[in-house]
Amino acid sequence: MKLFECQNCGQPLYFENDRCMGCGLRLGYLPDLGTMSALRPDGDGWQVLAAPERRHRDCVNAAHGTCNWLVPADQDEALCRACRHNRTIPDLSAPRNLDRWRRLEIAKHRLFYTLLALGLPLANRSDDPANGLAFDFLADPPQPHGPRVLTGHDNGLVTINLAEADDAERERIRAAMGEPYRTLLGHLRHEVGHWFWDRLVGGQAVQAEFRGLFGDESVDYAEALARHYADGPPSDWQDRFVSAYASAHPWEDFAETWAHYLHIVDTLETARAFGLRIQPRIGRGPEIAARIDFDPNASVGAERLVDAWLPLTFAVNSLNRSMGQPDLYPFVLAPPVIEKLDFVDRLVHQPSG
Repeated sequence: MKLFECQNCGQPLYFENDRCMGCGLRLGYLPDLGTMSALRPDGDGWQVLAAPERRHRDCVNAAHGTCNWLVPADQDEALCRACRHNRTIPDLSAPRNLDRWRRLEIAKHRLFYTLLALGLPLANRSDDPANGLAFDFLADPPQPHGPRVLTGHDNGLVTINLAEADDAERERIRAAMGEPYRTLLGHLRHEVGHWFWDRLVGGQAVQAEFRGLFGDESVDYAEALARHYADGPPSDWQDRFVSAYASAHPWEDFAETWAHYLHIVDTLETARAFGLRIQPRIGRGPEIAARIDFDPNASVGAERLVDAWLPLTFAVNSLNRSMGQPDLYPFVLAPPVIEKLDFVDRLVHQPSG
């Protein structure tokens, strides 16, 4: 993600800020311009300092403190580009639901920042009622009254169990599943990967190449998952897959690879914005050095992304270990995984037809 600053006072800003800590002005994100702006009241809307000739208004979800994105004043939409994809939000009268939904929205808005920066097609259920991308954020019913909500994807509908926004519960599940990494943003990036498979791969000319890299997705999905949970991943999974779960089925392999591609692009953009340069002071330092002086959202190829990513992750993993924390990126990118990342990169940057 790029860095933002207040146009009024120059204060550095986080993407989630809704008020400048320097001068106190309200802030809003402009998805059509890809920038954060300080705001001044203008009637029932805002004058945005990033583009003074334009007027915007709040997304209606700003009233819940869950969104800081703006809507152009000349549009009839009540919701911003990200919130228009919500089909169901949780019952806000229930204790803790608002805080958990807010955490989910922070992750979802970061997801949409990257999807928009990459110029990917984003149809919602108003644009495409049958197949548009939509989100249900649901809480489990009181137990034992009914089945628990399953996080997953079904024909464009991404369902996220609200419990995932509880740090303790998510850590419990992560440990129980033997996962090295489990985050809200990771969930969302993975699940939308299934939707993009349907949009960009299934029934397209690239499906044959997909099968050569990921396998035949027509094998029974339910049986493959049952076998994965019963027997675990193959012993050599790290030589072929980005995660153990990716080995369960070609669809999951693609969704995991898609999520990691978004991890890489967004993190490299942040590193570039900070002007990070990796230059280790050791004998073999040049082999793990990197200058992140390119736009990761552009079509640069997976090789260039990975050449910068590996030194960066070695550095940040080392920093985390210095703080007694787990590795920030606890994964190994074997050559077959890099080939799959290259497939995703080419898919993302293919000419729109």
